[in-house]
Amino acid sequence: MSREKVLALLRERQGEYLSGETMSRALGISRAGVWKAVEGLRQEGYQIASAPNRGYLLERAPDRLRAGELSGPLSGALVGSELLCLDVIDSTNTECKRQAMAGAPEGLVVTAEEQTGGRGRRGRNFQSPKGTGLYLSALLRPKLPPQQVSDFTAWVAVAVCDGIEACCGIRPQIKWTNDIILEGKKLVGILTELGLESESNALDYLVTGIGINVNQTPEDFSEDVREMATSLSQVLGRTVRRTELAAQVLLALDRMYSGYPAKKEEYLARYRAGCITLGRQVQLITPTSRRDAFALEIDDSFDLVVELPDGSRETVTAGEVSVRGMFGYV
Repeated sequence: MSREKVLALLRERQGEYLSGETMSRALGISRAGVWKAVEGLRQEGYQIASAPNRGYLLERAPDRLRAGELSGPLSGALVGSELLCLDVIDSTNTECKRQAMAGAPEGLVVTAEEQTGGRGRRGRNFQSPKGTGLYLSALLRPKLPPQQVSDFTAWVAVAVCDGIEACCGIRPQIKWTNDIILEGKKLVGILTELGLESESNALDYLVTGIGINVNQTPEDFSEDVREMATSLSQVLGRTVRRTELAAQVLLALDRMYSGYPAKKEEYLARYRAGCITLGRQVQLITPTSRRDAFALEIDDSFDLVVELPDGSRETVTAGEVSVRGMFGYV
């Protein structure tokens, strides 16, 4: 933990020299402990200059998701008030649920450099190569009945777009219900899972998982998804620092959660404005059928209203069907 505290302080005062004595007093550790933490960070690839009578200066940092990188930007936020930053995990959602069942507090965020079993909706695999994407899950415990959080993923989609825009200056769109799209290809997957109390069926916890393709090249995607997936670096033509993106996404998620569900009208309007599905020919896909339809509108429950070929209208929920564009991913 000393290493993370030293890193957080160097990050907070980046561009300044900090003496070992100043850091020792601020962090409540010995000067020897400060030196040991700095040496450990250097071994991990952090370039930290040192000078007599001046102290330490952080010059360059590898792009790694860790508490020392994120705790400063997230200071005062509920989402990210506790951080568990891992190198490899089967799934951040699965680990977050394990932590929830062990009594972890609301606001815990689990991140990973790599997922070996990343999951999407309907049991699909979410490809999560090491050091290229942003893979995180947040544990929340809203005091609401389970049926009242059915629209939560749609709110998350708006927040993720906010975070990406704040970090990168571009705003993606939303493919109903929870895929984030950039230039017609999938950029982000979102998976929300609930835990219920066994006796009362009351909501115990909610885990929302977010996977963002950040610095992947086309070769990082398998052939079966390469044509429908993209990354921020592919679109922007530059590398995106994942720690900065993580901070902006979590801050946006924190702002969203602080207004949930009171600010429904605001987020519903923003969801509708950003939904790329509307006004398109789509297919409604179930395990046993495909039906053509035209996407008309998002109703007040964030469900999709479609018009069928016979002129009738139907409201579909994400739990019932998947929606794909007839002539492309969106």
